Amino acid sequence: MICAACGEWADEPRADGDLLVCEFCGQREPFARLPLFALTGPSGTGKSTVGRRLGALLGDRAVVLEQDVLWVGALRDPEDDFGAFRQTWLRMAAMVNQNGRPVVLCGTVAPPQFELRPERVLFSNIHYLALVADDDVLAQRLRDRPAWRGWDDEQRIADMVTFNRWVKTAATDPPMQLLDTTTAPVEETTKAVANWVLSLLKHQ
Repeated sequence: MICAACGEWADEPRADGDLLVCEFCGQREPFARLPLFALTGPSGTGKSTVGRRLGALLGDRAVVLEQDVLWVGALRDPEDDFGAFRQTWLRMAAMVNQNGRPVVLCGTVAPPQFELRPERVLFSNIHYLALVADDDVLAQRLRDRPAWRGWDDEQRIADMVTFNRWVKTAATDPPMQLLDTTTAPVEETTKAVANWVLSLLKHQ
């Protein structure tokens, strides 16, 4: 974050309640620490499809963003578990929060990839809802995708099925709530996700 007083960039933001604190000059300024909603899960479970419809149900209660729009070469560093990608999204979501609306971020992420980052202090809570599906249904959905998406590799599909199984059984902190999309119509899943967000907002 860039300090409004001294102009320094902080690699590790510091927060004290609802104040952002500059580690260089000590400047303290109001900062809205709202919740972040991570709609996660394996590829093929419906995150992007749901995300396109979710905004209409949430109205002005939250801003829905698709994580893949920033999946660019400059942010892809597997050696750092795509740290620059995670950092960019967390800081972007925190900036949206300053307009008074929380963010629903649609894209694959596991809790440790956000919870262990310095930017975690910018949010009051991060809630995780993972879409999952039966292995065979998930695999077929990926095979049915257009060729340009690169899912003609059976090993890549097998890896995603393995991740799907992990999501269903992982004991993360905080835990991921699961929503099975195997047979549910898109409209039903979208409504369930909207209800999840709105229910949590009531208790903030």
